Amino acid sequence: MSRLRIALPPLAELIAAEAPLACPVDFARLDRSGRVGEIGRCPLGQLAQGGKPVPVECFLHPLDSLLTHIELPQLPAARIKAAVDCAAQALILGPSEQMHVAHGTRDAQGQVALSWLPKTALQALGRLLAQAGLKLQGLYPAPYALPVPPPGQANLCLLDGQLLLRQSSGQGSVQPLVEETLEQLRASGCEVGWIGDAAPPVCQLLPGEQRWSGPLPGWGLHAGALAGGVKVQGWGRALGCCALAVLVWVVGLNLYAAREAEQGQRLKAQMSQRVKQVFPQLPVVLNPLQQARQQLAAQQSGAADPTQVFSRLLQQAGSAMPFMVGSVQSLSFAEDRLQLELLPDTPKSADSAWQGALTQAGYSVRAEGNGWSLSPAADEPANVADNTSGVEDE
Repeated sequence: MSRLRIALPPLAELIAAEAPLACPVDFARLDRSGRVGEIGRCPLGQLAQGGKPVPVECFLHPLDSLLTHIELPQLPAARIKAAVDCAAQALILGPSEQMHVAHGTRDAQGQVALSWLPKTALQALGRLLAQAGLKLQGLYPAPYALPVPPPGQANLCLLDGQLLLRQSSGQGSVQPLVEETLEQLRASGCEVGWIGDAAPPVCQLLPGEQRWSGPLPGWGLHAGALAGGVKVQGWGRALGCCALAVLVWVVGLNLYAAREAEQGQRLKAQMSQRVKQVFPQLPVVLNPLQQARQQLAAQQSGAADPTQVFSRLLQQAGSAMPFMVGSVQSLSFAEDRLQLELLPDTPKSADSAWQGALTQAGYSVRAEGNGWSLSPAADEPANVADNTSGVEDE
């Protein structure tokens, strides 16, 4: 299958033309091995053959070939792109966000080639080629159409008063000062291959068809000229913004929840400390609000020292029921009865020895729901009465 290559006129003239598809362009067809089979010139709209889009490789006019090289240290690919974008901002005359910047890889000498063009011009070119029935495969600066010379040599071609220069597969340039560039090449001792007519002295004349035979670099400006890619990029940017908004919302929600939880823990600690200060008789503060209410209710009702009963019950529960450590969901104290509510997933102890110990100590323990109820034994006053009567009988 042959490959179609086009040498574009200046983009400003092509886009501003009344009938851009009628503008004549130079073209060449290459076979599979890269040899030039046909060279011609015809209107842009006549290059397509049939209804199927024809793949095409386009080379910019020298006036549009803004090509340069910068020297960079060994960097990762992401860092190279950032460095190239930073260097392009210093080279571009105008707002850099309106330019499409493309660059190659770093060669053995540390050189990175880069080029740029306005995004609007590239997108207009992509639409124009689509109207002509051409499918853009690549868009490259003009020097990359020339063949790669042997090491230490350079190939040149004069096109519309601009000197195209290619030194290697990745290095090329456009020189407007023809005579000065030739003098510099002669002074450096570089062998020069001239493509075209009227070759300067000491230049090796190469066949004219080699102007089209150059191998393509691994980069180009075609990504900015794909008209269909603009919509996709817009949707991708919108989806990216939505994903970023969701991410920010989730992170913010987690931060808010963490801050609220921290404030809750701080408030609970402050409440526990305050209850401990007001009611120093409490041996331990587990539920500050509930325990404070119980203490206030007991004081208002005039109960006879309920704190003593509560303290004894809590101490007995802590010493005789160690398996409940970390498993108490809530506790309540009313009418000399301490009720302990366990967490739903806490298994009840199968060992009954602790119940006997509490009974011997004069306390009654009873299972209630998912917890236990602890109170002084009901027969304690009777025993005391019996002992008293016995003493009197004696």
